Amino acid sequence: MKPFLSSPKISLRLSLSSSTITHNHQFLFRPIKFLSSSTNPTVKPTQWNSTTNVIITHPILLIMESCTSMIQLKQIQARMTVTSLITHTFPFSRVLAFCALADNGDLNYAHLLFTQFENPNTYIWNTMIRGYSKAKMPLLGISFFRQMVQKRVELDTRSFVFALKACEQFSRVLEGKSVHSAIWKLGFSSALLVQNGLIYFYGVHGCLVLARKVFDEISVKDVFSWTSMVDCYSKLNCYHQALDLFNSMLLTDVEPNEVTMISVLSACSENGDLSVGKSIHEYVKKKNLNINLNLMNAVLDMYVKCGCLSTAREIFNNMRIKDVFSWTTMINGYAKSGELGVARTLFDEMPERNVVSWNAMIAGYSQNNQPQEALEMFHNMMKSGLIPMENTLVCVLSACGQLGYLELGKWIHLHEMGKCLKTSLIIANALIDMYAKCGVIDSAVEVFNNMTKRDSVSWNSMIAAYATHGQAKQALVMFKEMISEGFKPDDITFVGVLSACSHSGLVPEGRAYFRDMERVFGVTPKREHYGCMIDLLGRVGLVEEAYELINMMPMEPSEAAWGALLNGCRMYGNVELAKHAAEKLMDLDPGDSGIYAQLSATCADGKRWGDVRMIRSMMRESKVKKIPGHSLIEIEGVFHEFSASDESHPQSEVIYRALDEVYLLSKLDDFVPWNYEFINLHSVLL
Repeated sequence: MKPFLSSPKISLRLSLSSSTITHNHQFLFRPIKFLSSSTNPTVKPTQWNSTTNVIITHPILLIMESCTSMIQLKQIQARMTVTSLITHTFPFSRVLAFCALADNGDLNYAHLLFTQFENPNTYIWNTMIRGYSKAKMPLLGISFFRQMVQKRVELDTRSFVFALKACEQFSRVLEGKSVHSAIWKLGFSSALLVQNGLIYFYGVHGCLVLARKVFDEISVKDVFSWTSMVDCYSKLNCYHQALDLFNSMLLTDVEPNEVTMISVLSACSENGDLSVGKSIHEYVKKKNLNINLNLMNAVLDMYVKCGCLSTAREIFNNMRIKDVFSWTTMINGYAKSGELGVARTLFDEMPERNVVSWNAMIAGYSQNNQPQEALEMFHNMMKSGLIPMENTLVCVLSACGQLGYLELGKWIHLHEMGKCLKTSLIIANALIDMYAKCGVIDSAVEVFNNMTKRDSVSWNSMIAAYATHGQAKQALVMFKEMISEGFKPDDITFVGVLSACSHSGLVPEGRAYFRDMERVFGVTPKREHYGCMIDLLGRVGLVEEAYELINMMPMEPSEAAWGALLNGCRMYGNVELAKHAAEKLMDLDPGDSGIYAQLSATCADGKRWGDVRMIRSMMRESKVKKIPGHSLIEIEGVFHEFSASDESHPQSEVIYRALDEVYLLSKLDDFVPWNYEFINLHSVLL
């Protein structure tokens, strides 16, 4: 049934010889006044306009091209209906395109229009597929594509490209493969536009082999073919293949464009290849490519990630236009290199910030052992109204673990549980670590047991949690379960296992695991593993054996190894070996007051008072001062810092009075009395 009346002749001046109107060229139109007096008199062309070389002179169609809302659209449609203009394919296609593709369009209305039009052409079908894909409704988009095939509607290359775009949104690759099958059956397998679309689709789904197969089948490749394949390798962490393919591209007649260079620079960034990155930068300058902001940001990112901050800063300072990405890249670079002062200065100077900018600073503080600053930054971010991203919460949970700030960690846990029924893998792993460091091992176990999916980090976190809490048997049971579940242990796993053995004095087990690391599991022992074994042997008094193990290390012993030996000597009174270990530690870190304190205590226990005096003299000559211990207590989001015998706090009198009362109550209740000096020393202040 035809819903429209016959129409008068449409005034269109075509640059095509055929009367069939195609839609892959650019419209030429001028701004006009809308029918509604409430709208702006002149409106810029909107993104829904497709490209054609049709020159439009009909006044109603000119108005249609500047449409910006559904209210305007329906006014225009009413005028088209009165004049019967709507019955013609081209005017109808413009109305449908706005409804399906414009940001202010209405897909349901587009579908209604589609069902009322007899014999829609290829462009109209494609518009519906494209509209549903844009609206993140791929199932309906593919449904339209299948109807086209079933009804034998004439398809063009764009039909397949839009269908593949819809397939990108599915988690499986199966739907895209079915479109690929149709491409073969309908004879479009050698169409360059379709082949490029297939490369991109397979790249999105991580099917490198299939993407490369399509790429190799292209007889004459264009810049989009090469760029899509380079980008495919780069995004899937195959950086060497990306750079090799780019080198092959340079041997052809195809010139790279700015998008190609962004993909190549991304590969250099992630691979940390500064020399290649510099040569790419020189190529960009030499070829005088369109150096837009995105390309400059890619160059900046490459230098930052390759550790060349000085060059990056020079480029940053010379950029005439900077966006949030430019600023955040520099902040992230300085924060990761430990230059938090410079990073913070840039952050404060930023004209505009987003959640990624805040995350860069929070991560910088958290990863550089400044958890208090990280949490203060997080509180400020929340006050600004931004919603934290997953990586932000991971960094905040790490800071909570470092400070023992359990309440905020619990809040994040509840916050994540409130968003969905299950916590994401990365957040769950961070929660396990946070709960373990805050001393709440039961909560860490609960999070682990409730995980529907685990990775190696999950298992490693639980093994380390049990080890830290002296529950060696549970840690070793967890290790065996990890193996039985099919996970391969790595070097971090064995740090946890050996630490568990060390904390519980399990010498035979520790020796066995250390021996089997490389022999059975193929994990070469590192400094950390040797440090764990030396600590294990030292804790049980086997300091001579620990010293032999240090001498057998295939690499230079670390501070942790010598420190573990010194601690063992301190526990078992081996003064001579302690002096040797301390000498090695002083060579590695002459300003560490803890070395002198440990050695002095060892000599004092052995009644070597002359050595004690000598050590104190060495400290004075080297101007090494003992750093006083301190504690942090959080009350209602504010941190209070105390050191031994500290009276600087404005409420110190009340605090010490409370401590006295606690001490007296402990004696009255017949508890084991607390050592007041111990309390005072470690500032366990209520």
